[in-house]
Amino acid sequence: MKVFHTVAGLRESLNKDRREGLRVGFVPTMGNLHDGHLALIKQAAESNDIVVCSIFVNALQFGLNEDWDKYPRTYETDCEKLRNAGCNYLFHPDDIEMYPNGLDTQSRVICPTMTDVLCGASRPGHFEGVTTVVSKLFNIVQPDEAIFGIKDYQQLAVIRRMAEDLCLAVQITSAPIHREADGLAMSSRNSYITAEERPLVTVLKDSLEWIAAEIKAGNRRFDALENTAAARIVAAGFKVDYITLCNSKTLDLAADDDLEITVLGAMFTQAARLIDNLSITL
Repeated sequence: MKVFHTVAGLRESLNKDRREGLRVGFVPTMGNLHDGHLALIKQAAESNDIVVCSIFVNALQFGLNEDWDKYPRTYETDCEKLRNAGCNYLFHPDDIEMYPNGLDTQSRVICPTMTDVLCGASRPGHFEGVTTVVSKLFNIVQPDEAIFGIKDYQQLAVIRRMAEDLCLAVQITSAPIHREADGLAMSSRNSYITAEERPLVTVLKDSLEWIAAEIKAGNRRFDALENTAAARIVAAGFKVDYITLCNSKTLDLAADDDLEITVLGAMFTQAARLIDNLSITL
């Protein structure tokens, strides 16, 4: 695996690959890699000749009271995992390389839809930071395909919309949620969960599955379903951010006649914010 810390170095190598007709797949990450990330790398390798992974903890998508400075940084371990997973190139820039003119004057990419609800409602400015850094990374790597985990369902939807709106020549591909043995969605923030909380956090997934089963059985009282699921999470000792039923494509609130519905949830442990989702087709 070749490691690049500069835009120029990575571009030079990728340009040579493209002249040879090689197809480039891309997996952007913030590091602290787990098996879910490695599954994305392996999926990218199945449909591409060259797999590029980026590790960059993007300050632009963190709020004032969020954990940018505490976000786990495990670079050496990440490199070893990427080598074993078959990654060809790692792009690991610093803040100056990514934002040479500083964050305050950085040009921004704004998606005006789907960004002020769900995670966007509780994390103002988050998706502006995501779309800005992802568009920069797309311009740097110029991949044929980019792989994103479906665990961050709203992020995936926003990036797809951005790519469509800006006519970006990249195929956006989703990957299934990678889960722990007990069903908890894998996340870099799972390390923040305390030993006492750990047996209880699957209440989020269990609540979303309960809602899905109710809808498939014909229950269309969406508000009541959301409220009951939220109460279950509170009873388990956690704080609810949201439990929401949405149209799978638009992320508008689910309507009675929607045939594709995604149930999305987010909750807070003492030190972690966990998200999950489940899509159903009726």
